[in-house]
Amino acid sequence: MGGILRVSTPGGETNAVCVSGHFQPFNHIAGVFFAFQRPNHHAIPAVIGGDVRGEAFKRQLRAHGFRLLSAFKVKQDKSMSQIIHRSLRTTPAVAVSAQGAYITDASGQRYLDACGGAAVSCLGHAHPDVLAAMHRQIDRLAYAHTSFFTSDTVEQLAEQLVRTAPGSLNYAYFVSGGSEAVETALKLARQYFVEIGQPDRTLFIARKQSYHGNTLGALAVGGNEWRRRQFAPLLMDVVRVSACNEYRDREAGESQQQYTERLLGELEAAILDAGPEKIIGFIAETVVGATTGAMPPTPGYLQGVRRLCDKYGILYIADEVMCGMGRTGTLHAFEQDGVVPDIVTIAKGLGGGYQPIGAVLASEQIVAALQAGSGMFQHGHTYICHPTAAAAALAVQQVIERDRLLEQVQQQGAYLQQALHDVLGGLPYVGDTRGRGLFAGVELVCDKERKTAFDPLLKLHAAIKAQCMGHGLLVYPMGGTIDGQRGDHILIAPPFIVSRSELDFVVDTLHKVISEETHKLMRHQP
Repeated sequence: MGGILRVSTPGGETNAVCVSGHFQPFNHIAGVFFAFQRPNHHAIPAVIGGDVRGEAFKRQLRAHGFRLLSAFKVKQDKSMSQIIHRSLRTTPAVAVSAQGAYITDASGQRYLDACGGAAVSCLGHAHPDVLAAMHRQIDRLAYAHTSFFTSDTVEQLAEQLVRTAPGSLNYAYFVSGGSEAVETALKLARQYFVEIGQPDRTLFIARKQSYHGNTLGALAVGGNEWRRRQFAPLLMDVVRVSACNEYRDREAGESQQQYTERLLGELEAAILDAGPEKIIGFIAETVVGATTGAMPPTPGYLQGVRRLCDKYGILYIADEVMCGMGRTGTLHAFEQDGVVPDIVTIAKGLGGGYQPIGAVLASEQIVAALQAGSGMFQHGHTYICHPTAAAAALAVQQVIERDRLLEQVQQQGAYLQQALHDVLGGLPYVGDTRGRGLFAGVELVCDKERKTAFDPLLKLHAAIKAQCMGHGLLVYPMGGTIDGQRGDHILIAPPFIVSRSELDFVVDTLHKVISEETHKLMRHQP
């Protein structure tokens, strides 16, 4: 059996792990197990065995200065778990602690978190300023429903985001995550046109092979067919245009500018075909994250999108749930493209994983229309404007600003992008390396010249994820890069505090794992 114990020591409380009936605190060196005291973190050596439920085990604990507070089993048999995990056939490792750029599991394995889960942990783990802010907020006010109250912390977070946003993005709406943010943006955009007397606008334009979340509205505008397929009968109709994927779709002999103009021509044709008077808005990730792996737009593409939206009176919605809040080297990724959207969705790096939080930033024009009309936004959730989540997010954003971490992202991001290109780009089965800042993607192919994908049944991305974890590295590999089924890529999104030596470890480990796993596959090819 395995389990986790809560014990007290002379210095405070700590967690420890029980593996195969033996008490095993977090660190294991030369057969001696260590448990950490608090607050001074002096180590007490202990080798304690026996039945954790028996008196003999408790006597051993007491002899080493521990008192058992609680114990619970870690169920090793998947059939015994009551959690609906992402996979219903495997159970993930149990994370027990995290500090800085590293996460430690119940076996004592330490991982460099080079993806932040899914580009979430921008400051790393257990940042003292964020933890302190959360504690202060909980001591004062953990939660208050927005039908009765606002709170100072939520108001301060809104002021922070509006102050640092370009253009007239003067209002913020706070939710619990990215999918909720996209759902909110869609409803806000629809209500805006109802309020100004254009209720016939009912359609959104979105892109192929995109991802905007898992709620029904967000899933509808998303273009990943594998994610959509079984829920398609429940989804609203959406006008779909090509993604901006220069690596895959730019034709031989076509210049970058010509490719960009072709995409914009396709978008304008789609607007005219559907009828501009029926279109609410165009939604796109600025730098596409999970579905294609840190794919940036071509120069001038988003400026062209902005012009077309203005020309036909359509709202431009930028989904920056994954790529925003400093991840690419500017607070908002669209700043590098010289545009300002009408609505922006943010999440993940907004709160850095310390609390669930997302947000929508909206322009003065949109909110003014609602103020002059119904005087309300017909939308809401129980946990919008959550004070504790806002306290965490505010602290995260203040640390980023105070410590000039955007400059760190630019510098370390340039180093990472160059290292990926130099070290991985020459591998025979790496088709492309790309990204912005500390947001990078590596696309894998079995034929570099033809850009042919590996057989999806081989699950190359899954093998790379598992092998990287075996080497103490967390990255975010995904399949279905091309069309939701074919293609493999790796997404890299380390914390803004990452060091160059840690980036070297990321690149070197990926080189080793990609080389080994692709060699295994190609060795068995006919």
